[in-house]
Amino acid sequence: MLKSPPQSQHRILVTGGAGFLGTHLCMRLLDEGYFVYCLDNLYTGALNNIRTLLGNINFRFIQQNVQEYIDLEVDGIFNLACPASPVHYQNYPVETIKTSFLGALNVLELAKRNNCTVLQASTSEIYGDPITTPQSESYWGNVNPIGIRACYDEGKRAAETLFMDYHRNFGIDIRIARIFNTYGPLMKIDDGRVVSNFIVQALKGEDLTIYGDGKHTRSLCYVDDLIAAILKFYRQKQNIGPINLGNPNSITINELAKEIIDLCESDSQIAYSPLPKDDPSNREPDIKLAKQLLNWNPIIDREQGLKKTIDYFKTQLIVK
Repeated sequence: MLKSPPQSQHRILVTGGAGFLGTHLCMRLLDEGYFVYCLDNLYTGALNNIRTLLGNINFRFIQQNVQEYIDLEVDGIFNLACPASPVHYQNYPVETIKTSFLGALNVLELAKRNNCTVLQASTSEIYGDPITTPQSESYWGNVNPIGIRACYDEGKRAAETLFMDYHRNFGIDIRIARIFNTYGPLMKIDDGRVVSNFIVQALKGEDLTIYGDGKHTRSLCYVDDLIAAILKFYRQKQNIGPINLGNPNSITINELAKEIIDLCESDSQIAYSPLPKDDPSNREPDIKLAKQLLNWNPIIDREQGLKKTIDYFKTQLIVK
């Protein structure tokens, strides 16, 4: 049986801890001296992501679905458990919305029993296909509640509702972070996100697939910047959120494709396919609140971040 951490050591639970963001968060928390419980059912997370952490005496991996009762003594919780890629959540929509709601319910009940802070990793997708740009926290969104993306969009919206109700009714110390598009090492090759898709296609010399005319925009935040923002938000006590966390510098999909082809030194061309239903036309966070509250601003520019991400995918493609 694994020994419990010393009572004097700050114990953090990261649900979805073997995923892209979760692994980066676990590594950062371990570096800062926390004891980390990583809970993940490995549906979209990967054991290989956390393999180097398994021997760390301050790390415990728990293979479990967040929909199930969580029995732990902790001092803080980060709820990152949920498929975040359209490829995954559209293939398993019922599991996705169950994870969003039941997972939120379970971590809130755990926070209630432990009297600790719990952060919800929400998403820019709660804004749907926005009719205003940039998107501020006061914008209620434009979401199709019965569309193919609704399992994720509405699941995350319901989770925010549950978090607010637990805060108002039970005094739970919550944080709601609305995370915009994030990229970096440890993204999955087949997760269907635009950065990973483009890099893998460019490195393989395949055509880069753009859905629609490529004029829609995305704002891309490098993972190290995003993790720094999450931790700053979690630790402050003035505001429970929601708060936008992301890079406000937007780029069209056409521009991003050309940039990645150049950085990969690839001969790939661009191929266009029909735009999927309800795909948002733009993503651009208004981060004034994050700047004021957290004194935070992304510092890693896109070229630098993309180069690091490309280097990572080169190693993954060699392995495969």
